[in-house]
Amino acid sequence: MAPQVKADELVPHPVKDQLPGVDYCVNSNPSWPEAIILGFQHYIVMLGTTVIIPTIIVPQMGGGNEEKAQVIQTLLFVAGLNTLLQSLFGTRLPVVIGGSFTFIIPATFVALSSRYNTYLDPRERFIHSMRGMQGALMIASILPILIECVEIGLPGLIILILLSQHIPHMWKLKRPIFERFAVLLSVAIVWAYAALLTVTGAYNNRPPQTQFSCRVDRSGLISGASWIKVPYPWQWGAPKVDAGDVFVMMAAALVSLVESTGAFIAAARYGSVTHTPGSVISRGAGWLGLGILLSGLWGTASGSTVSVENVGLLAMTRVGSRRVIQMSAIFMLFFSVLGKFGAVLASIPLPIVGALYCVMFALMSSAGLGLLQFCNLNSFRTKSILGFSIYLGLSVPQYFNGYVITTGDGPVHSGSAWFNKIMQVTFTSPATVAGIVALFLDLTLARKHVNTKKDSGRHWWAKFKHFDKDPRSEEFYSLPYGLSKYFPSV
Repeated sequence: MAPQVKADELVPHPVKDQLPGVDYCVNSNPSWPEAIILGFQHYIVMLGTTVIIPTIIVPQMGGGNEEKAQVIQTLLFVAGLNTLLQSLFGTRLPVVIGGSFTFIIPATFVALSSRYNTYLDPRERFIHSMRGMQGALMIASILPILIECVEIGLPGLIILILLSQHIPHMWKLKRPIFERFAVLLSVAIVWAYAALLTVTGAYNNRPPQTQFSCRVDRSGLISGASWIKVPYPWQWGAPKVDAGDVFVMMAAALVSLVESTGAFIAAARYGSVTHTPGSVISRGAGWLGLGILLSGLWGTASGSTVSVENVGLLAMTRVGSRRVIQMSAIFMLFFSVLGKFGAVLASIPLPIVGALYCVMFALMSSAGLGLLQFCNLNSFRTKSILGFSIYLGLSVPQYFNGYVITTGDGPVHSGSAWFNKIMQVTFTSPATVAGIVALFLDLTLARKHVNTKKDSGRHWWAKFKHFDKDPRSEEFYSLPYGLSKYFPSV
């Protein structure tokens, strides 16, 4: 008699509301020592962006090493506050407008839309540093950074992949040491190697830009940093308001919110929680807005946006615990006040940071692609929306950026300078362009067809639309300390 086959076994890979294989979900915690080490690892990963932003933007505005160090301290302080608040009260998916591909496509593009437009003047750099996912670091700049110091970047990338992906399967330990702490181990090894190259004079006759990127003693951050300094509001002076720039920054904040959506989706997924209800989404948008407000008050060189690389680290470590993120926030606050200690860590050569981001951004993007499991990929409607959105999400921003590089100005030439900038900010964002196209097609293409609802995955997202529709929402998304009573999710 033939053996009985279960229904699930007939499906190659059944869909999962919660991502399996996560060691610690949002509400489960590793031990305190492990949480502290993992929190420090998140701080190290986040530090790369924090360093790159001021080292590129500040010199364009006439600042030196001291100003760079001060901006880094300010960024760390605001990032720490924002991270701590969001981990306590819940960063949820900020912008989802009821469609299916509307947030699948931005999730797919979220790690690809990180860019920094080096051809803009200092004022526009601020706008694009707010708008871009990470401001200074773009995907296209990672490979040049690695190639410029290939003797540092390539070993860093290889060691990180070996430690996180290969060795855990080749060498079984009682505790997942290598995959859990691969970033710290690889950074320590390659940083020591970079220090050896610096001391032996390997970069003495190299171009200044190469020395800046590769040496461990050329950042100027340590000498410019103060021992103890507490950032405070309006430390760079009172804000100046220009009506046109206000509209441009509003567009930049909106685009940043759209781009952040994919990373919040991925963070929820890697935290092994269910999809986020709409009411909690609105709450998350408010906290992101608070982060941007704090950034403005403290005078950072960029607004608050998602940290793509830290989401990728959640996937690498398989630890989505809020406790770990809270520990990383404490490290940010601590090292922002004790500037010398933070500056020492900020001297990590940029190729090491680039090696980390090659892996982290890839893991981030895979989370967005993973959401496609809830749709029918054999449907021509699905293929049309997905393919067309991806194509325009890549080509339209490329056209806008290429036009500026060629002509020195954007392709939109209206009688209003601020409107031209709004168009430039909006349509240089792959996530925003792809999201707009996907939303339009999803709402208009075969909308009333009998198979559309199921093919697009609406039947799956429907059960998470309201907070009380899924019993797991209370467990994952309730506020601490009884605050849900005063800020209910309905």
